[in-house]
Amino acid sequence: MQSPLVDTELLRTFVAVCETGSFRAGAQRIHRTPSAVSMQMAKLEELTETELFAKEGRSIRLSEMGSEFLGYARRILTLHEEALARINRPKLGGLVRCGVPDDYELRMLTRILPRFARICPDAEIELVLETSQTLHQKVGSGEIDLAFVEASALGGVTGGDTISAEPLIWLGAINGSAKAKRPLPLALPGGSCYWRHTALDALERAGIPYRVAFTYHYSHGQVAAMQADLAVSPLPLSYSAPGLERVHSGDGMPELGIVSVQLAVSPQADETARALADTIRETMSQPTALAAE
Repeated sequence: MQSPLVDTELLRTFVAVCETGSFRAGAQRIHRTPSAVSMQMAKLEELTETELFAKEGRSIRLSEMGSEFLGYARRILTLHEEALARINRPKLGGLVRCGVPDDYELRMLTRILPRFARICPDAEIELVLETSQTLHQKVGSGEIDLAFVEASALGGVTGGDTISAEPLIWLGAINGSAKAKRPLPLALPGGSCYWRHTALDALERAGIPYRVAFTYHYSHGQVAAMQADLAVSPLPLSYSAPGLERVHSGDGMPELGIVSVQLAVSPQADETARALADTIRETMSQPTALAAE
């Protein structure tokens, strides 16, 4: 027996409900009434012969099968959008110059580039590694097309769309001794890096003596020093690596706040560069707010 076809509009509504956390908020996102959304979800459950939601009083959450189906729905919608973009958009190609200040942002590109390659298979990407301040200047002058820039490093200047925001934390070797040493040994990026200045300012305010034991231009050097238990270091939360653990305030370490990454796009960027910018925004969009327990 042939399986029923599911309309992409039903999938789009389902994803909207999952990402916003409720039928009402999902309805606002797609400009429908909550009752219409409820009917669509009932139809989707009928077509899939699966309970996608587990209802608990007035609240809802995804069932185990609903959580699994969400992944498929997103993939189907992504392929649908990419297919239409590929067919309807003129053939895009040429050089796109993309700036990144650190391998932290390079890790983001591993999620972004495969999707962009399907949309613009003829494009050539040139990566430019510089500080956030330098990249922001190069975007403004049109020397590069777009760049990831750390918002806090721009002194209040708006770089563009915020695509990532997470805590800046202290990391050290698991069960390591470096965090207890005084002066505190640090592994820090060099120059005008925001992580470096934030960490040093916080330690000085807290009255914790320190010494800079290792200086590296890119953060993979910091990781090597920490894994060897030679120092502790400030890095974004997502940068945790094997052999490392978070050093908490209970260990006497000061809080470091939030690090935000923005996407800056040159006014002179061509259509291919703007297609990459769109792909970055879509890929880095917020994860689902509604998950199975």
